Amino acid sequence: QVQLVVSGGGLVQPGGSLRLSCAASGSNFNFYTMGWYRQAPGMQRELVAEITSDYSTNYVDSVKGRYTISRDNARNTVYLQMNSLKPEDTAVYICKASGRFYRYWGQGTQVTVSS
Repeated sequence: QVQLVVSGGGLVQPGGSLRLSCAASGSNFNFYTMGWYRQAPGMQRELVAEITSDYSTNYVDSVKGRYTISRDNARNTVYLQMNSLKPEDTAVYICKASGRFYRYWGQGTQVTVSS
């Protein structure tokens, strides 16, 4: 069982920035595709950003140019740098690790963008 510990959420004003961190347990982190999802009340969960074991990245159109996903394999950690935040970015952000046979989900952290 892989444990995903998420930190960095909080309340920020429009135009502000936050950095989320997701630290994974275990020895296979280097092989995982890591992703950040978000879910707002009444909305479906959507993939925001992901980064593969080869450091290839993908982003949902609404965050392109504002969010950056990165990983530090030495720390078993994936990050999501969120800049120029908008109220519509408000959601619970969830970390996911995807291996060949398993999928692991973190508990999520609240990001609220409001003035």
